[in-house]
Amino acid sequence: MPPTSTPLAERWPLRALLDVRDDLLVAWDRPGYHDLRHLGEVLDRLEDLDRAGAAFDKVPVVLAAWFHDAVHDGQPGAEERSALLASASLPDPPAAEVARLVRMTEHHQAFPDDLNAAALSDADLAILAADPDRYERYASDVRIEYAHVPDADFRAGRAAVLTDLLAGPSLFRTPQGRDLWEDRARANVLAEIERLTGAWPQT
Repeated sequence: MPPTSTPLAERWPLRALLDVRDDLLVAWDRPGYHDLRHLGEVLDRLEDLDRAGAAFDKVPVVLAAWFHDAVHDGQPGAEERSALLASASLPDPPAAEVARLVRMTEHHQAFPDDLNAAALSDADLAILAADPDRYERYASDVRIEYAHVPDADFRAGRAAVLTDLLAGPSLFRTPQGRDLWEDRARANVLAEIERLTGAWPQT
C-alpha cells in the first residue's frame, strides 16, 4: 500500500473552503495514530478502492475522510463532535451526508449496499492490513492516544474493540476491500489480540 506523493493540501476535493481545509490540517497535526499520516493513508486507500472498481460518491466520501477524526482526544463522543464540525463547516449538500459518514466511523457498521459508508469504513480500517512494521507503529500510536488509561484497562478495552471487529463475516464491506486487505488484516488483528490477552481468540 504505497503512499501518494501528492501533498495533503492538494487532495482537498473542493475548489472552495480552503480555510476549512487549512483548519483541518492544523487539527490533524498531533501525536498518536490519528494524525496527518492517517489522513493521508485513508485518502490513499480510497484511491485504491476507486482503482479497484468500488462505486462511491467521491466528494462526500473524501470530505468525510478529512473530517472523520478531525476531533480526536481519546474521550467519548469524538466522532459526534467531528460530525458536528462537518455540519457547521460545509454547505448542504454535502454536509448532511458527510456528517452521516463521519458518525458511521465510530462503530464501522456500514451495510454493504450503503456504498459511501462501505468505502469509507474500508479505507479507515485498511490500516489493519499494514505490513508488520507499520502495524506495530500503528498499535503503539494508538496506545499513545490513550496514555491516560491504565495499562490493564487499555489492553482489555483494545482487545474488546478488535474482537468486536472480527465478529462479523468480514472486516471489509466492499468486495474490493475484501480482496485487497481481508486476509492480512484478519491475521494482524488476531495476532494483536493474542499479544494483548495471551490467548488466540476464537472466531
